[in-house]
Amino acid sequence: MIYAMLVFWILTALLIVKERRAIRIILYFGAFSFITAICFFLLGSPDVAMAEAAISTFATIFFVICVEKYTNLQIDEAEKASDRQEDKKPLTYHLKKFLPPLGFTVFLCALFIHFLPDNTVNTFLKDQYVERFAFDVGGENAVTAIYLGYRVYDTLFEALILVITVVAVSHMSWFDKTSVADGRRSDIQRSGMAVFTIRIIAPILLLFGVYLIMNGHISPGGGFQGGVAIASFFICRYMIYNIYDISIDKIIRAEKAVFVVAALIAVAAIFLGVWARVPAAYLDLYQGTYLLIMNALIGVKVACTFIVLFYRFVAIERL
Repeated sequence: MIYAMLVFWILTALLIVKERRAIRIILYFGAFSFITAICFFLLGSPDVAMAEAAISTFATIFFVICVEKYTNLQIDEAEKASDRQEDKKPLTYHLKKFLPPLGFTVFLCALFIHFLPDNTVNTFLKDQYVERFAFDVGGENAVTAIYLGYRVYDTLFEALILVITVVAVSHMSWFDKTSVADGRRSDIQRSGMAVFTIRIIAPILLLFGVYLIMNGHISPGGGFQGGVAIASFFICRYMIYNIYDISIDKIIRAEKAVFVVAALIAVAAIFLGVWARVPAAYLDLYQGTYLLIMNALIGVKVACTFIVLFYRFVAIERL
């Protein structure tokens, strides 16, 4: 099963490279992320699969809205003429156009199968993670232990990239206001059934996000997944009530402060070796508190990122 998904994964990537129209590239990216999430799940990492699925869904919708905003989903006349010319060409032309990426895919698959590891592959590091994560970092979720313990420096740099992205988006945007009192009404309000459904889903999303954050160290979940769910609640809030009372500047300042606090806690807890000085009787409590606080901080930071991106490009700049 995993090999079949990897073949589709490569094919989707080639479609993204070959496609020229923006809306189709966005849809192919969504399919690519969906296949990636399935691969993560089949490889035994439901946490990463959940984060990939949630973020890719948000990103796909976000990009579609951006395309609608700047182009109103209308293909340029030159592209229309080009498409008409493409349709008039014979079937052999289209087959020849598709053969190079198909041949490259077959080559990659053959190369992948040829270099498949045998039973002598070294699994020492994996075995150490699985056997020692509960003692070294705490919790019952090995993925959380890795991204908040063994690989916490990677997590901090990923969080820093999100902060830089949000700051860059805010400063490079053409719209100089960071909050407005009114704006364009959400198109979803035209559908009574959609509004009714979102009103039911919105509080569930908020509770689910809090649950993912609070229980990320003992079950599949964590700060990244919970943060996306909480951001989705605020998006639903805008769609239902057209609320524009969120100040982007304040959210960006809050995100920066959360990142600094998370970095300081990680440095104090791991890099300075504080755990080595904790008595054994209190080690479980200390580890559980650390994982809970770090998951909460990461969740708030991720939620701030997606809220800023959504309100900047959708709620405010659609005026």
